[in-house]
Amino acid sequence: MDRITLTGVTAVGHHGVFDFERREGQPFVVDAVLYLDFTGAAQSDDVRDTAHYGEVAQRITDWITGEPLNLIEALAVRIAEGLLSEFALHAVDITVHKPKAPIEVPFGDVAVTVHRDRASAVPAPAGAQA
Repeated sequence: MDRITLTGVTAVGHHGVFDFERREGQPFVVDAVLYLDFTGAAQSDDVRDTAHYGEVAQRITDWITGEPLNLIEALAVRIAEGLLSEFALHAVDITVHKPKAPIEVPFGDVAVTVHRDRASAVPAPAGAQA
């Protein structure tokens, strides 16, 4: 399976279990691996025949900055299932990083990763990006 890898999509969100996280916000960073077949895009050389990664990055940003969730696990699933419903992808791997998580000891990053595929998601709507 062919894939597009999009790393480091960053925006400020208000996700977290603590009031100050919801109030002040913090950066969230998302990496996405999009699994799809490049055959049509390679033949046509047309962005309409692939997943437009600029549009994917915008949608990821929308979810990061959107309705707050308690857990980054929930955010990762929201993004993965949303991308599968909006774009003609076979599967996605989504990693959500929370580099400023309120952890009391020194750390470099905390991240969660989910994998979702077409078989476990809602079908893409008619006219979804190929």
